Amino acid sequence: MAAAGAEARRAWCVPCLVSLDTLQELCRKEKLTCKSIGITKRNLNNYEVEYLCDYKVVKDMEYYLVKWKGWPDSTNTWEPLQNLKCPLLLRQFYNDKHNYLSQVKKGKAIIPKDNDKTLKPAIAEYIVKKAKQRIALQRWQDELNRRKNHKGMIFVENTVDLEGPPSNFYYINEYKPAPGISLVNEATFGCSCTDCFFEKCCPAEAGVVLAYNKNQQIRIPPGTPIYECNSRCRCGPDCPNRIVQKGTRYSLCIFRTSNGCGWGVKTLVKIKRMSFVMEYVGEVITSEEAERRGQLYDNKGITYLFDLDYESDEFTVDAARYGNVSHFVNHSCDPNLQVFNVFIDNLDTRLPRIALFSTRTIHAGEELTFDYQMKGSGDISSDSIDHSPAKKRVRTVCKCGAVTCRGYLN
Repeated sequence: MAAAGAEARRAWCVPCLVSLDTLQELCRKEKLTCKSIGITKRNLNNYEVEYLCDYKVVKDMEYYLVKWKGWPDSTNTWEPLQNLKCPLLLRQFYNDKHNYLSQVKKGKAIIPKDNDKTLKPAIAEYIVKKAKQRIALQRWQDELNRRKNHKGMIFVENTVDLEGPPSNFYYINEYKPAPGISLVNEATFGCSCTDCFFEKCCPAEAGVVLAYNKNQQIRIPPGTPIYECNSRCRCGPDCPNRIVQKGTRYSLCIFRTSNGCGWGVKTLVKIKRMSFVMEYVGEVITSEEAERRGQLYDNKGITYLFDLDYESDEFTVDAARYGNVSHFVNHSCDPNLQVFNVFIDNLDTRLPRIALFSTRTIHAGEELTFDYQMKGSGDISSDSIDHSPAKKRVRTVCKCGAVTCRGYLN
């Protein structure tokens, strides 16, 4: 009964149109706690510095305008430096100030004189925006890690601009079928192997070889499907033929790119060649619906459609609104990730899962990319792109910067 009640409450959740400051003020007035908006028993009546807004010097004494955590802006106060025990926030304050002045200088505009006693309003405004952005990105990072079901952690970073979390994106871990589409996620048979690496296992039953070696690296060429052991197999979770289904094991960072490509994804650890990195998930729609949405996306210069064309061309994955980390992976004409079709519990060849494997060693800090024109068959020739007049679209310029760049994403 409790579980049903919890499910019902989730079903009735709706976005709140009241500002965060107003919610905080109401909670404090009514002596209510709400962890999701930063009001806990610990800080209900206490004051904790959330960020620093401004600076001034009065009678040779330094003061900072303080935004108190869980309290609205109307309660901000000027505090002398000696009262502040927040070295990290002070460091962020001066780093943001330095970054603003550096950007102004880079833009060859008139640099405002750095008055020792007060900050220019534009500088203070920028510092507050960066502080709010930092908090918003941290909340988004926490939400992503709550929602993900894999081992690897997700981090978020923006040192480039003031862009915050995307407003219309929902993190999911598996395909989300559009209305009218059924995804059968239960296998009808499974193996009874004691050691799937040496016995006749699921891949052999499907007429293909086992996809992985003993180091969990893929050993089949692009275009060959992967058949992993499923929920009906008698082998355990340590089976060497269970890789994609375990999810991303690497810690990845969604970061703001400096080359105009928006958000991107980089690995925070070394990834060996031919290793599973992530799965491409999104909303499963019909190809007809994909054509309609594609026209809209092309006009906006975005691309999130992935055709499930392993054997037929009935369905497409749209990761524009629903997706996982792969939503933020950028295109490259010289990528370090390769696409493979995967079958686990759902053996419908019209609906393969899409897995991305590394094509080479990828070092920590390196951006992850795949070719948006790459098919599950490995076909990346110009013949795979439909140029018929009926489907003529606005072409999106490619910014990958690769030596072999084709010039366009579509």
